[in-house]
Amino acid sequence: MSKQKLESYLQAQMNDGKNLFIPYIVAGDHGFDHLKETITFLEDCGVSAIELGIPFSDPVADGPTIQVAGKKALDQGVSLRAVLDFLAEFTERTVPIVLMTYVNPVFAYGIEAFAKRCEEVNVSGVIIPDVPMEEDSLVTTSLQQHNIAFIRLAALTSTEDRIEQITKQSEGFLYAVSVTGTTGARTNHEKRVFNYLHNLKEKSKVAVLAGFGVSTPEQAKELGHACDGVIVGSKIVDLIDQNDFDAIRQLIHKSMS
Repeated sequence: MSKQKLESYLQAQMNDGKNLFIPYIVAGDHGFDHLKETITFLEDCGVSAIELGIPFSDPVADGPTIQVAGKKALDQGVSLRAVLDFLAEFTERTVPIVLMTYVNPVFAYGIEAFAKRCEEVNVSGVIIPDVPMEEDSLVTTSLQQHNIAFIRLAALTSTEDRIEQITKQSEGFLYAVSVTGTTGARTNHEKRVFNYLHNLKEKSKVAVLAGFGVSTPEQAKELGHACDGVIVGSKIVDLIDQNDFDAIRQLIHKSMS
Protein backbone atom coordinates (compact mmCIF):
# COMPACT_ATOMS: atom_id res chain seq x y z
CA MET A 1 0.00 0.00 0.00
CA SER A 2 1.59 3.29 -1.14
CA LYS A 3 1.67 6.50 0.85
CA GLN A 4 -1.19 7.88 -1.27
CA LYS A 5 -3.27 4.80 -0.49
CA LEU A 6 -2.39 5.18 3.21
CA GLU A 7 -3.70 8.74 3.17
CA SER A 8 -6.80 7.66 1.24
CA TYR A 9 -7.42 4.76 3.64
CA LEU A 10 -7.29 7.08 6.66
CA GLN A 11 -9.43 9.69 4.92
CA ALA A 12 -12.11 7.08 4.12
CA GLN A 13 -12.39 6.20 7.82
CA MET A 14 -12.62 9.87 8.73
CA ASN A 15 -15.33 10.35 6.10
CA ASP A 16 -17.28 7.57 7.84
CA GLY A 17 -17.19 9.63 11.02
CA LYS A 18 -14.66 7.43 12.81
CA ASN A 19 -11.89 8.56 15.09
CA LEU A 20 -8.66 7.06 13.75
CA PHE A 21 -6.94 4.45 15.91
CA ILE A 22 -3.46 3.08 15.25
CA PRO A 23 -2.13 0.47 17.68
CA TYR A 24 1.61 0.09 18.18
CA ILE A 25 2.94 -3.43 18.65
CA VAL A 26 6.49 -4.73 18.99
CA ALA A 27 7.54 -7.08 16.21
CA GLY A 28 8.43 -10.53 17.48
CA ASP A 29 8.33 -10.12 21.27
CA HIS A 30 6.13 -13.25 21.41
CA GLY A 31 7.41 -14.84 18.20
CA PHE A 32 6.37 -14.36 14.59
CA ASP A 33 3.45 -16.82 14.71
CA HIS A 34 1.93 -14.79 17.52
CA LEU A 35 2.65 -11.58 15.60
CA LYS A 36 0.67 -12.83 12.61
CA GLU A 37 -2.27 -13.70 14.87
CA THR A 38 -2.08 -10.29 16.55
CA ILE A 39 -2.05 -8.36 13.27
CA THR A 40 -5.04 -10.36 12.01
CA PHE A 41 -6.88 -9.72 15.28
CA LEU A 42 -6.22 -5.97 15.09
CA GLU A 43 -7.41 -5.88 11.49
CA ASP A 44 -10.63 -7.62 12.57
CA CYS A 45 -11.07 -4.91 15.20
CA GLY A 46 -11.17 -2.31 12.41
CA VAL A 47 -7.99 -0.37 13.22
CA SER A 48 -6.93 2.43 10.88
CA ALA A 49 -3.37 1.12 10.43
CA ILE A 50 -0.81 -0.81 12.49
CA GLU A 51 2.47 0.64 13.73
CA LEU A 52 5.00 -2.17 13.91
CA GLY A 53 7.96 -1.46 16.14
CA ILE A 54 11.37 -2.84 15.20
CA PRO A 55 13.28 -3.88 18.36
CA PHE A 56 16.47 -1.89 18.93
CA SER A 57 19.15 -1.96 21.62
CA ASP A 58 19.01 1.80 22.35
CA PRO A 59 15.31 2.78 22.07
CA VAL A 60 15.53 6.42 23.17
CA ALA A 61 11.85 7.24 22.47
CA ASP A 62 10.41 4.16 24.20
CA GLY A 63 9.11 3.90 27.73
CA PRO A 64 9.67 0.94 30.07
CA THR A 65 6.87 -1.30 28.75
CA ILE A 66 8.03 -1.13 25.14
CA GLN A 67 11.68 -1.42 26.13
CA VAL A 68 10.96 -4.71 27.92
CA ALA A 69 9.04 -6.03 24.90
CA GLY A 70 11.85 -4.96 22.58
CA LYS A 71 14.44 -6.74 24.75
CA LYS A 72 12.36 -9.95 24.57
CA ALA A 73 12.27 -9.68 20.77
CA LEU A 74 16.03 -9.02 20.53
CA ASP A 75 16.72 -12.03 22.76
CA GLN A 76 14.85 -14.14 20.18
CA GLY A 77 17.01 -12.78 17.36
CA VAL A 78 14.40 -10.47 15.84
CA SER A 79 15.94 -7.91 13.47
CA LEU A 80 14.81 -5.41 10.85
CA ARG A 81 15.66 -7.92 8.11
CA ALA A 82 13.70 -10.68 9.86
CA VAL A 83 10.64 -8.44 10.20
CA LEU A 84 10.72 -7.45 6.53
CA ASP A 85 11.06 -11.11 5.56
CA PHE A 86 8.07 -11.91 7.79
CA LEU A 87 6.00 -9.23 6.04
CA ALA A 88 7.02 -10.61 2.65
CA GLU A 89 5.52 -13.98 3.59
CA PHE A 90 2.44 -12.59 5.33
CA THR A 91 0.61 -11.29 2.27
CA GLU A 92 -2.97 -11.59 3.60
CA ARG A 93 -2.75 -8.25 5.43
CA THR A 94 -5.60 -5.81 4.84
CA VAL A 95 -4.66 -2.59 6.67
CA PRO A 96 -1.64 -0.33 6.18
CA ILE A 97 1.57 -1.24 8.01
CA VAL A 98 3.83 1.54 9.26
CA LEU A 99 7.27 0.60 10.58
CA MET A 100 8.73 2.39 13.58
CA THR A 101 12.49 1.98 13.73
CA TYR A 102 15.64 3.87 14.58
CA VAL A 103 18.16 5.09 12.08
CA ASN A 104 21.03 2.70 12.93
CA PRO A 105 19.24 -0.47 11.74
CA VAL A 106 18.29 1.35 8.52
CA PHE A 107 21.88 2.44 7.89
CA ALA A 108 23.08 -1.10 8.62
CA TYR A 109 20.55 -2.51 6.15
CA GLY A 110 21.35 0.13 3.54
CA ILE A 111 18.98 3.05 2.99
CA GLU A 112 18.17 2.34 -0.66
CA ALA A 113 17.87 -1.41 -0.04
CA PHE A 114 15.58 -0.71 2.93
CA ALA A 115 13.27 1.56 0.94
CA LYS A 116 13.12 -0.92 -1.94
CA ARG A 117 12.35 -3.81 0.41
CA CYS A 118 9.61 -1.78 2.15
CA GLU A 119 7.95 -1.27 -1.22
CA GLU A 120 8.30 -4.96 -2.07
CA VAL A 121 6.63 -6.09 1.17
CA ASN A 122 3.85 -3.50 1.01
CA VAL A 123 4.90 -1.22 3.88
CA SER A 124 3.05 2.09 3.64
CA GLY A 125 5.12 4.34 5.87
CA VAL A 126 8.15 4.62 8.13
CA ILE A 127 8.71 6.45 11.43
CA ILE A 128 12.32 7.12 12.44
CA PRO A 129 12.22 9.33 15.56
CA ASP A 130 15.96 9.91 15.85
CA VAL A 131 16.30 11.50 12.40
CA PRO A 132 15.95 15.30 12.77
CA MET A 133 14.16 17.24 10.06
CA GLU A 134 17.42 18.92 9.04
CA GLU A 135 18.94 15.52 8.20
CA ASP A 136 15.90 13.60 6.97
CA SER A 137 16.88 13.83 3.29
CA LEU A 138 19.35 11.05 4.13
CA VAL A 139 16.37 8.68 4.14
CA THR A 140 13.50 10.55 2.47
CA THR A 141 15.12 10.62 -0.99
CA SER A 142 15.07 6.82 -1.22
CA LEU A 143 11.69 6.47 0.50
CA GLN A 144 10.09 8.91 -1.94
CA GLN A 145 11.50 7.00 -4.91
CA HIS A 146 9.73 3.89 -3.62
CA ASN A 147 6.51 5.70 -2.62
CA ILE A 148 6.90 5.11 1.12
CA ALA A 149 5.58 7.81 3.46
CA PHE A 150 8.07 9.29 5.89
CA ILE A 151 5.92 9.94 8.97
CA ARG A 152 7.08 13.07 10.73
CA LEU A 153 6.71 13.86 14.41
CA ALA A 154 5.76 17.16 15.99
CA ALA A 155 6.50 17.89 19.64
CA LEU A 156 4.86 20.06 22.28
CA THR A 157 8.12 22.00 22.43
CA SER A 158 8.24 22.64 18.65
CA THR A 159 8.35 26.32 17.72
CA GLU A 160 5.71 27.81 15.44
CA ASP A 161 8.24 28.06 12.60
CA ARG A 162 9.17 24.42 13.00
CA ILE A 163 5.52 23.36 13.07
CA GLU A 164 5.00 25.25 9.81
CA GLN A 165 7.89 23.31 8.24
CA ILE A 166 6.75 19.95 9.61
CA THR A 167 3.14 20.34 8.49
CA LYS A 168 4.20 21.40 4.99
CA GLN A 169 6.39 18.32 4.57
CA SER A 170 4.14 15.75 6.30
CA GLU A 171 2.92 12.73 4.38
CA GLY A 172 0.88 9.68 5.37
CA PHE A 173 -0.14 11.22 8.68
CA LEU A 174 1.40 13.56 11.23
CA TYR A 175 2.44 11.99 14.53
CA ALA A 176 1.69 14.52 17.27
CA VAL A 177 3.67 13.67 20.40
CA SER A 178 1.28 14.65 23.18
CA VAL A 179 3.68 14.52 26.15
CA THR A 180 7.24 15.55 26.90
CA GLY A 181 9.32 12.45 27.51
CA THR A 182 9.12 8.85 26.37
CA THR A 183 6.17 6.58 25.60
CA GLY A 184 4.04 5.22 28.42
CA ALA A 185 0.58 5.57 29.93
CA ARG A 186 -0.39 8.90 31.51
CA THR A 187 -3.41 9.67 33.70
CA ASN A 188 -4.23 12.98 32.02
CA HIS A 189 -3.09 15.56 29.48
CA GLU A 190 -2.60 19.28 30.04
CA LYS A 191 -4.77 21.94 28.43
CA ARG A 192 -1.84 23.11 26.30
CA VAL A 193 -1.84 19.69 24.60
CA PHE A 194 -5.29 20.35 23.13
CA ASN A 195 -4.30 23.82 21.92
CA TYR A 196 -1.23 22.26 20.30
CA LEU A 197 -3.32 19.56 18.58
CA HIS A 198 -5.85 22.11 17.31
CA ASN A 199 -2.98 24.14 15.88
CA LEU A 200 -1.50 21.12 14.08
CA LYS A 201 -4.91 20.12 12.75
CA GLU A 202 -5.48 23.60 11.29
CA LYS A 203 -2.14 23.54 9.47
CA SER A 204 -1.72 19.90 8.41
CA LYS A 205 -2.74 18.59 5.00
CA VAL A 206 -2.73 15.01 6.31
CA ALA A 207 -4.42 13.36 9.31
CA VAL A 208 -3.07 14.32 12.73
CA LEU A 209 -2.83 11.56 15.34
CA ALA A 210 -1.88 12.06 18.97
CA GLY A 211 0.53 9.55 20.47
CA PHE A 212 2.53 8.89 23.65
CA GLY A 213 0.63 8.63 26.91
CA VAL A 214 -2.75 7.46 25.58
CA SER A 215 -4.15 4.49 27.52
CA THR A 216 -7.94 4.79 27.92
CA PRO A 217 -10.94 5.27 25.58
CA GLU A 218 -11.72 8.49 27.43
CA GLN A 219 -8.26 9.91 26.69
CA ALA A 220 -8.49 8.70 23.08
CA LYS A 221 -11.85 10.40 22.53
CA GLU A 222 -10.78 13.59 24.28
CA LEU A 223 -7.57 13.89 22.25
CA GLY A 224 -9.34 12.72 19.09
CA HIS A 225 -11.74 15.65 19.30
CA ALA A 226 -8.76 17.98 19.00
CA CYS A 227 -7.23 16.14 16.02
CA ASP A 228 -8.15 13.04 13.97
CA GLY A 229 -7.38 10.17 16.32
CA VAL A 230 -4.75 8.48 18.42
CA ILE A 231 -1.83 6.06 18.43
CA VAL A 232 -1.76 3.72 21.44
CA GLY A 233 1.39 1.79 22.24
CA SER A 234 2.31 0.89 25.81
CA LYS A 235 -1.24 -0.02 26.82
CA ILE A 236 -1.65 -2.31 23.79
CA VAL A 237 1.74 -3.94 24.38
CA ASP A 238 0.80 -4.46 28.04
CA LEU A 239 -2.54 -6.07 27.20
CA ILE A 240 -0.94 -8.35 24.58
CA ASP A 241 1.55 -9.47 27.23
CA GLN A 242 -1.39 -10.26 29.53
CA ASN A 243 -3.17 -12.07 26.66
CA ASP A 244 -6.20 -9.82 27.29
CA PHE A 245 -7.49 -9.42 23.76
CA ASP A 246 -11.04 -8.67 24.92
CA ALA A 247 -9.73 -5.53 26.63
CA ILE A 248 -7.87 -4.54 23.44
CA ARG A 249 -11.03 -4.93 21.36
CA GLN A 250 -13.03 -2.82 23.83
CA LEU A 251 -10.34 -0.13 23.89
CA ILE A 252 -10.31 0.08 20.08
CA HIS A 253 -14.07 0.08 19.62
CA LYS A 254 -14.75 2.64 22.36
CA SER A 255 -11.93 4.89 21.10
CA MET A 256 -13.12 4.87 17.49
CA SER A 257 -16.84 5.37 18.17
